[in-house]
Amino acid sequence: MFDRPGIGEQAILVHMDFNDEHHRENLNEFEELAASAGARVVHIVTTRRHSPDPKYFIGRGKADEILQLVEADQIDLVLFNHALSPSQERNLEALFKCRVLDRTGLILDIFAQRARTFEGKLQVELAQLRHLSTRLIRGWTHLERQKGGIGLRGPGETQLETDRRLLAVRMKQINKRLVKVRKQREQGRASRQKAEVPTVALVGYTNAGKSTLFNALTESDVYAEDKLFATLDPTLRRLDLNDAQSVILADTVGFIRHLPHDLVEAFRSTLQETEEAHLLLHVIDASDELRLDNIDAVDGVLKEIGADEVPQIQIMNKIDRLELEPRIEHDDEGRVKRVWLSAKTGAGLDMLKQVLVDIFWQDQVKGILCLAPEQARIRALLYGIHAVQSEQVDAAGNSLLQINTAKRDLLQLASRENISPDVLFPESFHQSLAKAV
Repeated sequence: MFDRPGIGEQAILVHMDFNDEHHRENLNEFEELAASAGARVVHIVTTRRHSPDPKYFIGRGKADEILQLVEADQIDLVLFNHALSPSQERNLEALFKCRVLDRTGLILDIFAQRARTFEGKLQVELAQLRHLSTRLIRGWTHLERQKGGIGLRGPGETQLETDRRLLAVRMKQINKRLVKVRKQREQGRASRQKAEVPTVALVGYTNAGKSTLFNALTESDVYAEDKLFATLDPTLRRLDLNDAQSVILADTVGFIRHLPHDLVEAFRSTLQETEEAHLLLHVIDASDELRLDNIDAVDGVLKEIGADEVPQIQIMNKIDRLELEPRIEHDDEGRVKRVWLSAKTGAGLDMLKQVLVDIFWQDQVKGILCLAPEQARIRALLYGIHAVQSEQVDAAGNSLLQINTAKRDLLQLASRENISPDVLFPESFHQSLAKAV
């Protein structure tokens, strides 16, 4: 077995075109990923196949071609714009005598560089360990000659068992810590719900300008750079829309095509801010030729984490690159569908703030709700979503609940618990509710 160096800067990028569009990756995005990881690209090798080669993914002929480039330029790293199986990665490293990373490993490395908070570092480590758990055998192939059996068990088997056990112990420790962090987040969300402050989450494809928009709206200095995954750790800030209305704005990690499932699982507690938001602002780079594909990729991840039912407004950002004027688009029912703006220049930000004022000013449900004693279950559910401000009991034993909550929360409760919306809303809101539904 050779001595495998750590990640170096000299890199070869390998990109394969498949006939199946579902498995295709974008070469320009791959180059940006490599640059974000700190790699200096020396060569880009492209090829086309109907299906991957079982042993080398790219076929032996193309693998030999890359080997010549590795030896000629003393390459440290070969990056594949696709997901490699553990055996393919092992075979390629044995052939090239250098480090080989697939797309998932590259994204994990970028996330490891970007993580700054304690929670973010834990989540990245958990994703890395899950990815590594399928590749433990790679470093011990030189011991495979030693077979099992009484008196014949070699150190390779013992080492692998030790590695797997240590890996499982560490993953269990991280999961326990993340459970504590998740509980703290839930307490924070409960406090915001109690304070009647709605949450607006910025989502979108990586490098769409979410952090720039976040800084422009909240006058913050969150790290923002023209790189993929510049933001990894979620940030929450209070945004005062006017004297009477405020929201909590959440800046979240950017999404990408074929986001590794290990990352989605590891970041589930962070992405929960998105799932439980009252409104999503889907930030889109309007100047990107692949913006429609990016929108589909983001919607796919939102569906995977259960946030596809959250109301969404598309924010067409970077209109300064297209020399367009800010504007608001409405759907056939007159609701805001899309806002065109530039977070960099500030054009259109006032329009967005007014949209948020209009949405949340009309979205609060306030009034007295009368529930009979046999409706105690509904009363408990309303307390569960922090919708009740105060309660009185009349002479007939009915509960008079002072309701103050978001209309969306009541609609979700009605749908989830199979309760007629008329039961949950005060009488004065029945007419407006009929219009909303």
